[in-house]
Amino acid sequence: MMAKRVISLSFIIYTLSISPAQAQNAIDEVLWVVGDEAIMRSDVEGTRQQALLEGQRWNGDPDCRIPEQLAVQKLFLHQAAIDSIEVSEDEITSNIDQRMEMRIQQAGSREKLEEWGKATISEMRAEMREPIRDMMMIQRMKQKLVEKVTVTPAEVRRFFSTMSEDSIPYVPVAVEVEILTQQPPIEQEEIDRIKNELREYTERVNNGETSFATLARMYSEDPGSARFGGEMDYVGRGMLDPAFAGVAFNLTDPKKISKIVQSEFGYHIIQLIDRRGDKVKLRHILRKPQVSQEAIDKSLARLDSIRNDIIDGVFTFEEGALHISDDKETRNNYGLMANTTETERTSRFRMQDLPSEVARAVDTMKVGEISKPFQMINNNGKTTCAIVKLKNRIEGHKATITEDFQLMKDIVENKRKEEVIRQWVIKKIKNTYTRLNEQYKDCDFEYSGWIK
Repeated sequence: MMAKRVISLSFIIYTLSISPAQAQNAIDEVLWVVGDEAIMRSDVEGTRQQALLEGQRWNGDPDCRIPEQLAVQKLFLHQAAIDSIEVSEDEITSNIDQRMEMRIQQAGSREKLEEWGKATISEMRAEMREPIRDMMMIQRMKQKLVEKVTVTPAEVRRFFSTMSEDSIPYVPVAVEVEILTQQPPIEQEEIDRIKNELREYTERVNNGETSFATLARMYSEDPGSARFGGEMDYVGRGMLDPAFAGVAFNLTDPKKISKIVQSEFGYHIIQLIDRRGDKVKLRHILRKPQVSQEAIDKSLARLDSIRNDIIDGVFTFEEGALHISDDKETRNNYGLMANTTETERTSRFRMQDLPSEVARAVDTMKVGEISKPFQMINNNGKTTCAIVKLKNRIEGHKATITEDFQLMKDIVENKRKEEVIRQWVIKKIKNTYTRLNEQYKDCDFEYSGWIK
């Protein structure tokens, strides 16, 4: 990836006026100018190669649509700078971390990724920083442009009434599920083993034998931070498990390691890296005690007995979930599982959105049936045992305004947002200086107004 360039206007005008034969001999070439930003041939080819890797298809001629896409991005970035939109370094780093982890998984190992990419992980991360910053700035700018876009129920109904039969979306099978869980107890001997390991880690760091980060990479069972030496980004108290936060926010000396703390996820030791206002940057090592098969079998047997009592009418599934279940998230809702998305909180799940073990259990069940006990991993990564009741099944169907209002509302709102952004781009093009290489004069662009 080429470094960001500072190019004089005279050089830009000269490059745009050179002949095709001269352009072929140039190492790089300015193809478009948007405001005071240049789009180079290398930028276009880099985008083309990335699109090929990701299997992206273009709606139109790629030779025209790729530079146009880059030009539109320049418009958003220019406006983001005017509006003082910012993205923190921590946010960029977190995004890079996620992308690098995905690349490493796809390649099979860090070594294989470096071999394939002909660069070190550090070099790849450095190359990603500027493009990811730009991408996040563009996203923030788009969000700002559409933040006040809303639609009324009347607008949703009016839109639905004008849709042709063929354009009405198909809604896949959805289910409502109630769950009752039992957490198999962990033997004290296993807890003592985990605590002794954490004490040993602390002693090894304090003795100068190794570093906290090295031990975290080797032994921590938190997949999100272990690969980074246990390091977490700056985080506020409210984002952490209360017990974990209580210890973490009392740390003052980066050279010291916390006492052992138990959280919903297991047992931790914590090291302070830095404090910034009401946020802290930490390293931690998580160890999870293992549940014995004997404890699992006992929990499954108890759930089997509970299931029989429900079937025999001793109490209802909902009463059992309220008084017996160990699942804090669903207990007070009589066991009903909740599906929380960015736009809504609903009790309906598509099968692929359920935990895999729950989906397998309810796949062939009839409404009102109760599953046999099964083992699963809960949201905290712990082994638990459960029975589930299929409360409702909504078969796949063409969307209706009564049953699927939220879906239709999202469709209308997204279309409205797309139109707001489109009109903004059209207006921005009119008010922004643009200059294109002669080879683009006959292009069929998505937006008009580029050639002035």
